[in-house]
Amino acid sequence: MSLRDLRLYVRGRINSQLSRVLNARGGGSTVTPPPVDAVIAGDRASLALVRLLAGRPNLEREAAVARYLTARGVGFARQRFETFEGRGENFAVDVGAGDRVLLLIAHHDAVPGSPGANDNAAAVGILLHLLERARVPPDLRVRFLFTACEELGYLGARAWVREAEVAGIAGVLSLELCGIGDSLAVWDVGDETPFLGRVRGALETLGLRRDVGYHVVGRIPLFGSDHRAFAARGIPAYGLTVIPSTEAEALRRFVFSPVRSALRHLVRRPVPFDTYHTPRDAVVTLDPRALDLVGRALAAVIAALG
Repeated sequence: MSLRDLRLYVRGRINSQLSRVLNARGGGSTVTPPPVDAVIAGDRASLALVRLLAGRPNLEREAAVARYLTARGVGFARQRFETFEGRGENFAVDVGAGDRVLLLIAHHDAVPGSPGANDNAAAVGILLHLLERARVPPDLRVRFLFTACEELGYLGARAWVREAEVAGIAGVLSLELCGIGDSLAVWDVGDETPFLGRVRGALETLGLRRDVGYHVVGRIPLFGSDHRAFAARGIPAYGLTVIPSTEAEALRRFVFSPVRSALRHLVRRPVPFDTYHTPRDAVVTLDPRALDLVGRALAAVIAALG
């Protein structure tokens, strides 16, 4: 076990236990999700697929992803892992047959006591919708990776990186908080990379302007996601989030203030962090236009890497 793993383990446990206590104090989630089979048989729009996970315990969320892929006849690889930090199962779907790989990630778990709609069922719904419709260039392969235990220090992603071949990965985007807002944020950006240039170019083909329709943000001190497991291996890897453009400056101050972030449950939080990790993170708070924006952005990135 490395010092980094130990640090992530401690942070993940603090995050999980704090959410459990605070959400229980607030009454917990009262969301009653529809039957999984009804979601599978219904509309396959991104927002409709959010109901596959939202409001369910993590084991049911995990099982629902596998059940959906199986019912749709989508071939997928499974990786079950178990360490002293926790256990779960990752699922991967490859579309295309090229040697270069674009990795798109959405974690399927949520913190205790939260329905987990924006964090992170919206991202899962977006990728499930896209994977059956993606037009992948001949020299590219897109891997849709649905990870477990992101809320425990990116445990599922770290398990994947330890066991999977990562040499051919051209870039990674992990989707977080993709259901509320009208402006994209690519975050945890350090040095300029060819992959980042392709991502920016793709967003601009959609008519999005930098610092208006999309934002490029440096490394965020305390918040993180699965892409960091890949960045630690030297792979260009970034988070992708949707934010309300009216909250852009407030969000910048919020995420770059370590003290405020550490005390995030005790201060007024800007949207979309006002429902983050709380019982209020429900499907009714999501905006279908936000999910559609992310889907169009990802399709543009896929085309740009061809």
